[in-house]
Amino acid sequence: MNIECRAGPLQASSAPLTGSVLHAVKSVGDHSRHPREVLLGAQAAANFLPVCDHYSGVQARMRKSLQLQAEMTEEFGACVFDVTLDCEDGAPVGGEADHAAMVVALATHASDKARVAVRVHPVDHPAFDSDMATIAGKLADRLVHIMVPKVETVADVMKAERALVAASALHLPLHVLIESPAAVHRAFDIAAHPRVQSLSFGLMDFVSAHGGAIPAEGMSSQGQFTHPLVVRAKLEIASACHAHGKVPSHCVVTEFSNTEAIKAAAGKAARELGYTRMWSIHPDQIRPILEAFSPSEAEIEVATKIIAAAAHSNWAPINFDGKLHDRASYRYFWQVLERAHQTGRPLPAEAQVYFQATSR
Repeated sequence: MNIECRAGPLQASSAPLTGSVLHAVKSVGDHSRHPREVLLGAQAAANFLPVCDHYSGVQARMRKSLQLQAEMTEEFGACVFDVTLDCEDGAPVGGEADHAAMVVALATHASDKARVAVRVHPVDHPAFDSDMATIAGKLADRLVHIMVPKVETVADVMKAERALVAASALHLPLHVLIESPAAVHRAFDIAAHPRVQSLSFGLMDFVSAHGGAIPAEGMSSQGQFTHPLVVRAKLEIASACHAHGKVPSHCVVTEFSNTEAIKAAAGKAARELGYTRMWSIHPDQIRPILEAFSPSEAEIEVATKIIAAAAHSNWAPINFDGKLHDRASYRYFWQVLERAHQTGRPLPAEAQVYFQATSR
């Protein structure tokens, strides 16, 4: 199996194409462009990222996280989660430079197929400039993105972008962490910045920023989905991302030993709040997140049939099981197949061919 983790989800098996698969390839080549070209507009998930972003701040756990990523890539046939090495919460006070150097060493020796990111200190922290110079400067060709926490304004994004320019790493995307009421208010402007690829919600800092007006229960696995101010913030961030074709990434669940809690939270984030990615802070949280963000077998089957019929009709409107479908609904069903591919779900041959024929 041809596994390519770093550049995006795996390209599917390179076995010879026969039967319906060969017919699908001919259909794509003779009658239409690839669905990504035909269907995906500026507001339609322009960025494709693994659905789980796993954070580690301690050296031993960083190593284990990278090893687990490699193992699960082999298992699923796709890179199903990013590993973000954490400088903000991982570095001891006064030891920021040593921690950054350690992160550089770990990322440098990671597999070429690994998807590795780094969370640096906030732009107003004394260690921010040295973080960016060291990490972006030395890992520009190794990282998939840099996470900037406590972003309040577009000016903060611009400062981070200037640091990328100074480090000759302008090609690196920025992920930003929204952690205050003021930042939520500016989420649409922040998401609009072309250097920003994803917005994450910082639950605990957001609750703390309200000076006790939101109870501690608002940080729990259940309370974060019931307190109106927290839910409103999550919806604003998700909406801002979708408005600008960026990836909304849901916050952590701190009850990391409670598998049912992470399953429930991930399911709500994916099915009710519009999130397409979620943080993990413990290896046991990764699989429940993958499961929650994966389409079901039935959804994959329907999406495959509709996309195959659409391609056969050269993307003109069709009647499928008595319902009209056109490019608006084709876009949705194509994204179901993209998500299945991202999460390592088995794909029918008629769908798998689209991931063989092209690469990102």
